[in-house]
Amino acid sequence: MTTYVPSLTIPGIVFEKPALAILLPVILGTGVGFSVQPRQTQKTYLALRQPPFRPPPWVFGPVWTCLYAGMGYASYRAWMSGTKSIDPRQVSLAKQGATLYTIQLALNLIWMPLFFGLKRPIEATADIVALTSVTGYLAYIWSQVDEVSTYTLVPYLGWLSFATYLTIGAGYLNDWDFASKERPQAPSSKPGETKYVDEKPKSN
Repeated sequence: MTTYVPSLTIPGIVFEKPALAILLPVILGTGVGFSVQPRQTQKTYLALRQPPFRPPPWVFGPVWTCLYAGMGYASYRAWMSGTKSIDPRQVSLAKQGATLYTIQLALNLIWMPLFFGLKRPIEATADIVALTSVTGYLAYIWSQVDEVSTYTLVPYLGWLSFATYLTIGAGYLNDWDFASKERPQAPSSKPGETKYVDEKPKSN
Protein backbone atom coordinates (compact mmCIF):
# COMPACT_ATOMS: atom_id res chain seq x y z
CA MET A 1 0.00 0.00 0.00
CA THR A 2 1.44 3.33 -1.06
CA THR A 3 1.71 5.99 1.63
CA TYR A 4 2.50 9.67 1.55
CA VAL A 5 6.12 10.19 0.50
CA PRO A 6 7.01 13.91 0.43
CA SER A 7 10.12 13.36 -1.68
CA LEU A 8 8.00 11.65 -4.35
CA THR A 9 5.12 14.10 -4.23
CA ILE A 10 4.40 17.36 -6.04
CA PRO A 11 4.52 20.22 -3.49
CA GLY A 12 1.20 20.94 -1.83
CA ILE A 13 1.24 24.56 -3.02
CA VAL A 14 0.60 23.28 -6.55
CA PHE A 15 -2.54 21.42 -5.48
CA GLU A 16 -3.82 24.41 -3.54
CA LYS A 17 -3.95 26.64 -6.62
CA PRO A 18 -6.45 25.44 -9.24
CA ALA A 19 -4.66 27.16 -12.10
CA LEU A 20 -1.32 25.57 -11.14
CA ALA A 21 -2.88 22.16 -10.58
CA ILE A 22 -4.53 22.23 -14.01
CA LEU A 23 -1.68 23.79 -15.97
CA LEU A 24 1.14 21.64 -14.58
CA PRO A 25 0.18 18.36 -16.29
CA VAL A 26 -0.91 20.21 -19.44
CA ILE A 27 2.45 22.00 -19.73
CA LEU A 28 4.49 18.92 -18.87
CA GLY A 29 2.54 16.74 -21.28
CA THR A 30 2.86 19.29 -24.08
CA GLY A 31 6.57 19.67 -23.39
CA VAL A 32 7.19 15.93 -23.60
CA GLY A 33 5.15 15.75 -26.79
CA PHE A 34 7.28 18.39 -28.50
CA SER A 35 10.52 16.94 -27.13
CA VAL A 36 10.03 13.75 -29.15
CA GLN A 37 9.41 15.68 -32.38
CA PRO A 38 5.70 15.62 -33.32
CA ARG A 39 6.26 15.15 -37.06
CA GLN A 40 8.51 12.15 -36.54
CA THR A 41 6.11 10.74 -33.95
CA GLN A 42 3.25 10.97 -36.43
CA LYS A 43 5.30 9.21 -39.11
CA THR A 44 6.19 6.42 -36.73
CA TYR A 45 2.56 6.05 -35.68
CA LEU A 46 1.34 5.83 -39.25
CA ALA A 47 4.09 3.45 -40.31
CA LEU A 48 3.58 0.84 -37.62
CA ARG A 49 1.12 -1.98 -38.02
CA GLN A 50 -1.75 -1.13 -35.69
CA PRO A 51 -4.71 -3.01 -34.19
CA PRO A 52 -8.29 -2.20 -35.24
CA PHE A 53 -9.88 1.10 -34.15
CA ARG A 54 -6.65 3.06 -34.31
CA PRO A 55 -7.55 6.78 -34.05
CA PRO A 56 -6.12 9.29 -36.54
CA PRO A 57 -3.03 11.11 -35.19
CA TRP A 58 -4.79 14.47 -34.83
CA VAL A 59 -7.08 13.06 -32.13
CA PHE A 60 -4.36 12.59 -29.54
CA GLY A 61 -3.41 16.23 -28.96
CA PRO A 62 -6.89 17.53 -28.03
CA VAL A 63 -7.75 14.38 -26.06
CA TRP A 64 -4.62 14.48 -23.95
CA THR A 65 -4.95 18.20 -23.32
CA CYS A 66 -8.44 17.64 -21.91
CA LEU A 67 -7.34 14.62 -19.88
CA TYR A 68 -4.36 16.45 -18.40
CA ALA A 69 -6.55 19.39 -17.46
CA GLY A 70 -9.12 17.02 -15.94
CA MET A 71 -6.59 15.17 -13.82
CA GLY A 72 -5.15 18.46 -12.64
CA TYR A 73 -8.56 19.71 -11.58
CA ALA A 74 -9.25 16.41 -9.83
CA SER A 75 -5.98 16.70 -7.91
CA TYR A 76 -6.96 20.19 -6.74
CA ARG A 77 -10.36 19.06 -5.52
CA ALA A 78 -9.08 15.95 -3.76
CA TRP A 79 -6.25 17.82 -2.03
CA MET A 80 -8.42 20.68 -0.85
CA SER A 81 -11.27 18.43 0.29
CA GLY A 82 -8.96 16.12 2.19
CA THR A 83 -6.38 18.41 3.75
CA LYS A 84 -8.99 20.88 4.97
CA SER A 85 -10.98 18.14 6.68
CA ILE A 86 -11.06 17.79 10.46
CA ASP A 87 -10.92 14.02 10.00
CA PRO A 88 -7.27 12.83 10.23
CA ARG A 89 -8.06 9.89 7.96
CA GLN A 90 -9.27 12.23 5.21
CA VAL A 91 -6.07 14.25 5.52
CA SER A 92 -3.98 11.08 5.30
CA LEU A 93 -5.88 9.83 2.24
CA ALA A 94 -5.49 13.18 0.48
CA LYS A 95 -1.74 13.11 1.02
CA GLN A 96 -1.52 9.49 -0.05
CA GLY A 97 -3.46 10.40 -3.17
CA ALA A 98 -1.00 13.21 -3.89
CA THR A 99 1.88 10.74 -3.91
CA LEU A 100 -0.03 8.35 -6.18
CA TYR A 101 -0.96 11.24 -8.46
CA THR A 102 2.69 12.25 -8.79
CA ILE A 103 3.74 8.67 -9.56
CA GLN A 104 1.07 8.22 -12.22
CA LEU A 105 1.99 11.55 -13.81
CA ALA A 106 5.64 10.48 -14.04
CA LEU A 107 4.64 7.14 -15.56
CA ASN A 108 2.41 9.00 -18.00
CA LEU A 109 5.16 11.35 -19.12
CA ILE A 110 7.74 8.66 -19.83
CA TRP A 111 5.46 6.57 -22.03
CA MET A 112 5.88 8.66 -25.19
CA PRO A 113 9.70 8.75 -25.03
CA LEU A 114 9.72 4.99 -24.50
CA PHE A 115 7.29 4.21 -27.31
CA PHE A 116 8.21 6.79 -29.94
CA GLY A 117 11.62 8.11 -28.90
CA LEU A 118 13.45 4.94 -27.89
CA LYS A 119 11.09 2.64 -29.81
CA ARG A 120 10.86 0.21 -26.90
CA PRO A 121 7.36 -1.30 -27.07
CA ILE A 122 7.97 -3.85 -24.30
CA GLU A 123 9.05 -1.19 -21.82
CA ALA A 124 6.24 1.11 -23.00
CA THR A 125 3.72 -1.67 -22.39
CA ALA A 126 5.04 -2.31 -18.89
CA ASP A 127 4.85 1.42 -18.22
CA ILE A 128 1.26 1.88 -19.35
CA VAL A 129 0.08 -1.22 -17.48
CA ALA A 130 1.67 0.18 -14.32
CA LEU A 131 0.21 3.61 -15.08
CA THR A 132 -3.31 2.25 -15.46
CA SER A 133 -3.00 0.24 -12.26
CA VAL A 134 -1.72 3.17 -10.22
CA THR A 135 -4.42 5.45 -11.62
CA GLY A 136 -7.09 2.91 -10.76
CA TYR A 137 -5.84 2.76 -7.19
CA LEU A 138 -5.69 6.56 -7.11
CA ALA A 139 -9.34 6.71 -8.14
CA TYR A 140 -10.17 4.35 -5.28
CA ILE A 141 -8.30 6.53 -2.77
CA TRP A 142 -9.88 9.72 -4.05
CA SER A 143 -13.35 8.15 -3.92
CA GLN A 144 -13.00 8.22 -0.14
CA VAL A 145 -12.12 11.90 -0.16
CA ASP A 146 -14.04 13.59 -2.97
CA GLU A 147 -16.37 11.76 -5.37
CA VAL A 148 -16.14 14.46 -8.04
CA SER A 149 -12.40 13.85 -8.27
CA THR A 150 -13.04 10.18 -8.91
CA TYR A 151 -15.65 10.88 -11.58
CA THR A 152 -13.21 13.25 -13.27
CA LEU A 153 -10.72 10.41 -13.58
CA VAL A 154 -13.18 8.08 -15.31
CA PRO A 155 -12.49 9.39 -18.86
CA TYR A 156 -8.77 9.21 -18.13
CA LEU A 157 -9.02 5.60 -17.00
CA GLY A 158 -11.09 4.77 -20.06
CA TRP A 159 -8.53 6.32 -22.38
CA LEU A 160 -5.66 4.58 -20.57
CA SER A 161 -7.40 1.24 -21.09
CA PHE A 162 -7.76 2.01 -24.79
CA ALA A 163 -4.14 3.19 -25.00
CA THR A 164 -3.02 -0.03 -23.33
CA TYR A 165 -4.85 -1.99 -26.01
CA LEU A 166 -3.19 0.08 -28.75
CA THR A 167 0.26 -0.27 -27.18
CA ILE A 168 0.04 -4.03 -26.78
CA GLY A 169 -1.53 -4.40 -30.23
CA ALA A 170 1.17 -2.35 -31.94
CA GLY A 171 3.90 -4.23 -30.11
CA TYR A 172 2.47 -7.62 -31.00
CA LEU A 173 1.77 -6.79 -34.66
CA ASN A 174 5.30 -5.43 -35.10
CA ASP A 175 7.02 -8.34 -33.34
CA TRP A 176 7.86 -6.10 -30.36
CA ASP A 177 10.61 -4.46 -32.39
CA PHE A 178 10.09 -1.02 -33.85
CA ALA A 179 13.74 -0.46 -34.71
CA SER A 180 13.61 -3.16 -37.39
CA LYS A 181 10.94 -1.14 -39.18
CA GLU A 182 13.51 1.49 -40.13
CA ARG A 183 15.48 1.41 -43.35
CA PRO A 184 18.53 3.54 -44.19
CA GLN A 185 17.76 6.69 -46.13
CA ALA A 186 19.67 7.38 -49.27
CA PRO A 187 21.97 10.43 -49.09
CA SER A 188 19.74 12.17 -51.62
CA SER A 189 16.58 11.66 -49.58
CA LYS A 190 14.54 14.75 -49.01
CA PRO A 191 13.97 15.88 -45.38
CA GLY A 192 10.29 15.07 -45.62
CA GLU A 193 10.75 11.47 -46.73
CA THR A 194 9.99 8.68 -44.33
CA LYS A 195 12.45 6.08 -43.11
CA TYR A 196 9.86 3.46 -42.14
CA VAL A 197 9.34 0.46 -44.35
CA ASP A 198 5.57 0.18 -44.07
CA GLU A 199 4.66 3.80 -44.76
CA LYS A 200 3.15 4.44 -48.15
CA PRO A 201 5.35 6.53 -50.43
CA LYS A 202 4.26 10.09 -51.02
CA SER A 203 2.74 10.94 -54.34
CA ASN A 204 4.29 13.74 -56.34
